[in-house]
Amino acid sequence: MAIARAMVNRPEILLADEPTGNLDPKNSWEIMTLLEAMNQLGTTVIVVTHNDEIVNQMKKRVIVLNKGHVVRDEKQGGYQQ
Repeated sequence: MAIARAMVNRPEILLADEPTGNLDPKNSWEIMTLLEAMNQLGTTVIVVTHNDEIVNQMKKRVIVLNKGHVVRDEKQGGYQQ
C-alpha cells in the first residue's frame, strides 16, 4: 500500500527498508520493477536490503555501510561479500 501511495504522490525521494523482505522471488521482482519505474519518473529511490541477488541484478549504485561508516561505494555494480 505504501508503494502505491508513493506512486500517486510522486515524492522526490522514496526510502524502502527491506521492501522484499518477506516476499517470494516473483513478488520481490514485481516490487523492484515498481521501484525502478518510479526511479525512471524522477524519484530518487533508496533501497535497504540484504538480498544480494536483487542488488546484483539491478546494477544500480551500491553503498555498503558497516557500523555507520561507508566501506564501499560502487557506481554501478553488484555486491559481493
